Amino acid sequence: MKTIWIFLILVCIGIAWLLGYRARPKEQTTRKVNLPRDYLIGLNFLLNEETDKAVDIFVKMLEVDSDTVETHLAVGKLFRKRGEVDRAIRIHQNLIARPQLEKIYREQSLYELGQDYLSAGMLDRAERIFLELVNAKSHSAQALKTLIDIYQQEKDWDNAVQTAHKYEGVTRKNMQPVIAHYYCELGESAFAKGALNKASEFLDKALSADKSCARASLLQAKVLMEQKDYKTALKSLKKIQQQNPDYLSEAIELLASCYEKLDDEENLVVYLKQLLEEYPKVPVALILAERIRKRKGDKVAANFVADYVRRYPSLRGLYTFVNLYISNAQGQAKDDLHILQNLMKKLLANKPDYQCSSCGFSGKSLHWQCPGCKQWSTILPIYSLEEKMA
Repeated sequence: MKTIWIFLILVCIGIAWLLGYRARPKEQTTRKVNLPRDYLIGLNFLLNEETDKAVDIFVKMLEVDSDTVETHLAVGKLFRKRGEVDRAIRIHQNLIARPQLEKIYREQSLYELGQDYLSAGMLDRAERIFLELVNAKSHSAQALKTLIDIYQQEKDWDNAVQTAHKYEGVTRKNMQPVIAHYYCELGESAFAKGALNKASEFLDKALSADKSCARASLLQAKVLMEQKDYKTALKSLKKIQQQNPDYLSEAIELLASCYEKLDDEENLVVYLKQLLEEYPKVPVALILAERIRKRKGDKVAANFVADYVRRYPSLRGLYTFVNLYISNAQGQAKDDLHILQNLMKKLLANKPDYQCSSCGFSGKSLHWQCPGCKQWSTILPIYSLEEKMA
């Protein structure tokens, strides 16, 4: 298979040479057309299955001029696609080294070399190439976009912010929601180090970039709770209802904890009931059921969950109902419910909790940037996606 592919490259090079030959002035083409000696040597290496030597000959024999530079670029791309990045790098470096190369071709060769380095995982070298191309009008937008990808891989969020602003200026594309996530990444890092004031500054910047960033409000509430400012934390958590109710499941436990710290169980129940009317999400129902159980017992809580499951069927809701109802069951009914309980527990253990609405990636943990398609805020709780499809 490799020999066939090298043969195709040989054909391309031969065609490029002939086209270049025919493009010469007539007085230079009156003599007999002979294929270059190196071409025949390369063909001999190929027939003897010495493909590495054949490739070296074919690369060297191409003159870099306006007739053959496109062939160089095409051959380099083919090498990269096949995973032979070292050869692609050699070709593109050879192009860039030619002082007579036109500016447009030099920029294209630089761009391809940067892509070669990316494929090889040499991010630092790729970064230097694309930083040079930022000032080239022909590749400025592509270079900035690639730099953003590099900084995301390296988790260099400061440079990601700056580059995203530049990309926004060049393309007029709204990058504010993504920039908000970069500030959230910086905020999470500061929060993990205990730098709460610094974390707050980053989160303020995130909400300034995108006021609908539920992630920023969620993390802001965690910072405030760490500072024991539970009233302000509640305000941050309640904003998520308007920002993106799909992420209420991430806020509901924290919200209940704030009410408990404020010793305000009654208002918690009132708020949860109001929330359930507007957004009948499973996590809200389960938290409310637990409050009802504590105040009025398993039977009343089981009746509440049963009513909810009849209106909004879900495996998690049914599992909660069985757990509550089983304590009041007796004899064979209780044994049967235990069997059902264990079966549902296994089903839930194997069921992902989150899924990307763009590429379908799923898992047990919430990723703000999808590991599959690399998009931001596309991974949602499974129950939200099920409701959207219903």
